[in-house]
Amino acid sequence: MTGSSRTVHLAVYDTFADWETGHTTAHLARNGYTVRTVGPSREPVTTMGGLRVQPDLALDELRAQDSALLILTGADAWDTGDALAPFARAARGFLDAGVPVAAICGATAGLAREGLLDGRTHTSAVSFYLAATGYAGGSRYVDADAVTDAGAAGGGGLITAGPTEPVAFAREVFALLGVYGPEKLDAWYRLFHDSDASAYEVLQGE
Repeated sequence: MTGSSRTVHLAVYDTFADWETGHTTAHLARNGYTVRTVGPSREPVTTMGGLRVQPDLALDELRAQDSALLILTGADAWDTGDALAPFARAARGFLDAGVPVAAICGATAGLAREGLLDGRTHTSAVSFYLAATGYAGGSRYVDADAVTDAGAAGGGGLITAGPTEPVAFAREVFALLGVYGPEKLDAWYRLFHDSDASAYEVLQGE
Protein backbone atom coordinates (compact mmCIF):
# COMPACT_ATOMS: atom_id res chain seq x y z
CA MET A 1 0.00 0.00 0.00
CA THR A 2 1.27 3.44 -0.91
CA GLY A 3 0.12 6.87 0.24
CA SER A 4 0.32 8.80 3.50
CA SER A 5 0.05 6.33 6.37
CA ARG A 6 -1.76 8.47 8.96
CA THR A 7 -4.32 10.49 6.98
CA VAL A 8 -7.71 9.08 6.00
CA HIS A 9 -10.09 10.92 3.68
CA LEU A 10 -13.85 10.81 4.24
CA ALA A 11 -16.02 11.83 1.29
CA VAL A 12 -18.88 14.16 2.27
CA TYR A 13 -21.77 15.32 0.10
CA ASP A 14 -25.38 16.35 0.60
CA THR A 15 -27.50 13.61 2.23
CA PHE A 16 -24.47 11.47 3.09
CA ALA A 17 -25.41 8.89 5.71
CA ASP A 18 -23.53 10.23 8.71
CA TRP A 19 -24.14 7.22 10.98
CA GLU A 20 -22.44 4.78 8.62
CA THR A 21 -18.89 5.86 9.38
CA GLY A 22 -19.14 7.15 12.95
CA HIS A 23 -17.40 4.14 14.48
CA THR A 24 -14.75 4.15 11.78
CA THR A 25 -13.70 7.77 11.97
CA ALA A 26 -14.00 8.10 15.75
CA HIS A 27 -11.72 5.18 16.49
CA LEU A 28 -9.26 6.06 13.74
CA ALA A 29 -8.95 9.53 15.27
CA ARG A 30 -8.48 8.01 18.73
CA ASN A 31 -5.67 5.89 17.36
CA GLY A 32 -3.56 8.64 15.85
CA TYR A 33 -5.09 9.06 12.40
CA THR A 34 -6.09 12.40 10.93
CA VAL A 35 -9.50 12.32 9.24
CA ARG A 36 -9.96 14.92 6.50
CA THR A 37 -13.29 15.52 4.76
CA VAL A 38 -13.53 15.84 0.98
CA GLY A 39 -16.52 17.47 -0.67
CA PRO A 40 -17.53 18.16 -4.28
CA SER A 41 -16.18 21.64 -3.49
CA ARG A 42 -15.22 23.41 -0.30
CA GLU A 43 -18.80 24.59 0.14
CA PRO A 44 -20.66 23.16 3.17
CA VAL A 45 -22.76 20.04 2.74
CA THR A 46 -25.68 18.76 4.82
CA THR A 47 -25.80 15.15 6.01
CA MET A 48 -28.88 12.95 6.01
CA GLY A 49 -29.08 13.66 9.74
CA GLY A 50 -29.18 17.41 9.11
CA LEU A 51 -25.61 18.17 10.22
CA ARG A 52 -23.71 20.84 8.35
CA VAL A 53 -20.18 19.84 7.37
CA GLN A 54 -17.49 22.14 6.01
CA PRO A 55 -15.19 20.04 3.80
CA ASP A 56 -11.46 20.31 4.42
CA LEU A 57 -10.76 20.10 0.71
CA ALA A 58 -12.49 19.76 -2.64
CA LEU A 59 -12.44 16.55 -4.64
CA ASP A 60 -10.19 18.04 -7.31
CA GLU A 61 -7.59 18.70 -4.60
CA LEU A 62 -7.51 15.09 -3.41
CA ARG A 63 -4.40 13.03 -4.21
CA ALA A 64 -4.09 9.34 -3.50
CA GLN A 65 -0.45 9.70 -2.44
CA ASP A 66 -1.56 11.91 0.45
CA SER A 67 -3.91 9.30 1.89
CA ALA A 68 -4.02 5.93 3.62
CA LEU A 69 -7.68 5.33 2.70
CA LEU A 70 -10.68 6.88 0.94
CA ILE A 71 -14.04 6.28 2.63
CA LEU A 72 -17.29 6.63 0.66
CA THR A 73 -20.63 6.62 2.46
CA GLY A 74 -24.16 6.13 1.27
CA ALA A 75 -26.28 9.06 0.09
CA ASP A 76 -29.53 9.53 -1.80
CA ALA A 77 -27.58 10.99 -4.71
CA TRP A 78 -25.88 7.67 -5.52
CA ASP A 79 -29.22 6.41 -6.84
CA THR A 80 -30.74 9.56 -8.32
CA GLY A 81 -28.23 10.63 -10.96
CA ASP A 82 -24.55 11.05 -11.75
CA ALA A 83 -23.69 13.83 -9.31
CA LEU A 84 -21.45 11.55 -7.24
CA ALA A 85 -19.82 9.73 -10.16
CA PRO A 86 -16.66 11.85 -9.74
CA PHE A 87 -16.16 10.24 -6.32
CA ALA A 88 -16.33 6.78 -7.90
CA ARG A 89 -13.74 7.90 -10.46
CA ALA A 90 -11.58 9.13 -7.58
CA ALA A 91 -11.90 5.68 -6.03
CA ARG A 92 -10.58 4.19 -9.26
CA GLY A 93 -7.56 6.48 -9.03
CA PHE A 94 -6.91 5.40 -5.46
CA LEU A 95 -7.13 1.70 -6.28
CA ASP A 96 -4.90 2.11 -9.33
CA ALA A 97 -2.36 3.90 -7.11
CA GLY A 98 -2.37 1.07 -4.58
CA VAL A 99 -4.31 3.01 -1.94
CA PRO A 100 -7.38 1.30 -0.45
CA VAL A 101 -11.00 2.39 -0.66
CA ALA A 102 -13.86 1.59 1.74
CA ALA A 103 -17.45 1.95 0.50
CA ILE A 104 -20.69 1.37 2.36
CA CYS A 105 -24.36 1.41 1.36
CA GLY A 106 -25.15 3.37 -1.81
CA ALA A 107 -21.49 4.04 -2.49
CA THR A 108 -21.16 0.38 -3.46
CA ALA A 109 -23.59 1.01 -6.32
CA GLY A 110 -21.47 3.95 -7.41
CA LEU A 111 -18.42 1.71 -7.54
CA ALA A 112 -20.42 -0.93 -9.42
CA ARG A 113 -21.39 1.62 -12.09
CA GLU A 114 -17.73 2.60 -12.37
CA GLY A 115 -16.81 -1.04 -13.03
CA LEU A 116 -14.75 -1.34 -9.87
CA LEU A 117 -16.63 -4.38 -8.52
CA ASP A 118 -16.55 -6.46 -11.68
CA GLY A 119 -13.34 -8.25 -10.71
CA ARG A 120 -13.34 -7.84 -6.93
CA THR A 121 -15.05 -9.78 -4.16
CA HIS A 122 -17.65 -7.47 -2.60
CA THR A 123 -20.95 -7.07 -0.79
CA SER A 124 -23.69 -4.46 -0.41
CA ALA A 125 -27.23 -4.21 0.96
CA VAL A 126 -28.52 -7.08 -1.22
CA SER A 127 -27.30 -8.59 -4.47
CA PHE A 128 -30.20 -7.33 -6.59
CA TYR A 129 -29.48 -3.74 -5.53
CA LEU A 130 -26.14 -3.94 -7.31
CA ALA A 131 -27.56 -6.04 -10.15
CA ALA A 132 -29.84 -3.11 -10.98
CA THR A 133 -26.76 -1.07 -11.92
CA GLY A 134 -26.08 -3.42 -14.83
CA TYR A 135 -22.60 -4.23 -13.59
CA ALA A 136 -20.72 -7.40 -14.55
CA GLY A 137 -19.58 -8.44 -11.06
CA GLY A 138 -22.55 -10.44 -9.81
CA SER A 139 -20.52 -13.64 -9.57
CA ARG A 140 -18.17 -11.93 -7.10
CA TYR A 141 -20.96 -10.85 -4.73
CA VAL A 142 -20.76 -12.29 -1.20
CA ASP A 143 -23.69 -12.31 1.22
CA ALA A 144 -21.75 -11.05 4.26
CA ASP A 145 -21.82 -8.14 6.68
CA ALA A 146 -18.62 -6.62 5.25
CA VAL A 147 -15.99 -7.84 2.80
CA THR A 148 -12.36 -6.94 2.12
CA ASP A 149 -10.84 -7.72 -1.26
CA ALA A 150 -7.07 -7.45 -0.95
CA GLY A 151 -6.66 -6.46 -4.58
CA ALA A 152 -4.21 -7.62 -7.19
CA ALA A 153 -0.48 -6.99 -6.84
CA GLY A 154 0.09 -3.26 -6.95
CA GLY A 155 -3.60 -2.44 -6.49
CA GLY A 156 -5.33 -1.10 -3.44
CA GLY A 157 -7.63 -3.16 -1.24
CA LEU A 158 -11.38 -2.59 -1.34
CA ILE A 159 -13.80 -2.82 1.58
CA THR A 160 -17.56 -2.98 1.00
CA ALA A 161 -20.51 -3.22 3.37
CA GLY A 162 -24.26 -2.80 3.46
CA PRO A 163 -26.08 0.07 5.20
CA THR A 164 -26.89 -1.89 8.37
CA GLU A 165 -23.29 -2.86 9.11
CA PRO A 166 -21.35 0.22 10.30
CA VAL A 167 -19.56 -1.78 13.02
CA ALA A 168 -18.45 -4.55 10.67
CA PHE A 169 -17.40 -1.88 8.17
CA ALA A 170 -15.20 -0.28 10.84
CA ARG A 171 -13.76 -3.68 11.78
CA GLU A 172 -12.62 -4.25 8.20
CA VAL A 173 -11.04 -0.78 8.02
CA PHE A 174 -9.15 -1.34 11.28
CA ALA A 175 -7.92 -4.73 10.07
CA LEU A 176 -6.76 -3.36 6.73
CA LEU A 177 -4.90 -0.44 8.28
CA GLY A 178 -3.53 -2.48 11.18
CA VAL A 179 -5.13 -0.24 13.80
CA TYR A 180 -5.63 -3.17 16.22
CA GLY A 181 -4.01 -6.57 16.47
CA PRO A 182 -6.24 -9.65 16.01
CA GLU A 183 -7.13 -10.05 19.70
CA LYS A 184 -8.04 -6.40 20.23
CA LEU A 185 -9.87 -6.24 16.92
CA ASP A 186 -12.03 -9.18 17.94
CA ALA A 187 -12.66 -7.56 21.34
CA TRP A 188 -13.54 -4.23 19.72
CA TYR A 189 -16.09 -5.92 17.49
CA ARG A 190 -17.61 -7.93 20.33
CA LEU A 191 -17.93 -4.78 22.44
CA PHE A 192 -19.54 -2.54 19.85
CA HIS A 193 -21.48 -5.12 17.85
CA ASP A 194 -22.49 -7.63 20.53
CA SER A 195 -22.40 -5.40 23.66
CA ASP A 196 -20.03 -7.91 25.24
CA ALA A 197 -18.80 -6.05 28.30
CA SER A 198 -16.03 -8.59 28.91
CA ALA A 199 -14.34 -7.35 25.73
CA TYR A 200 -13.67 -3.98 27.35
CA GLU A 201 -10.91 -5.40 29.55
CA VAL A 202 -9.13 -6.80 26.50
CA LEU A 203 -9.25 -3.41 24.80
CA GLN A 204 -7.80 -1.72 27.87
CA GLY A 205 -4.97 -4.23 28.22
CA GLU A 206 -1.49 -3.67 26.90
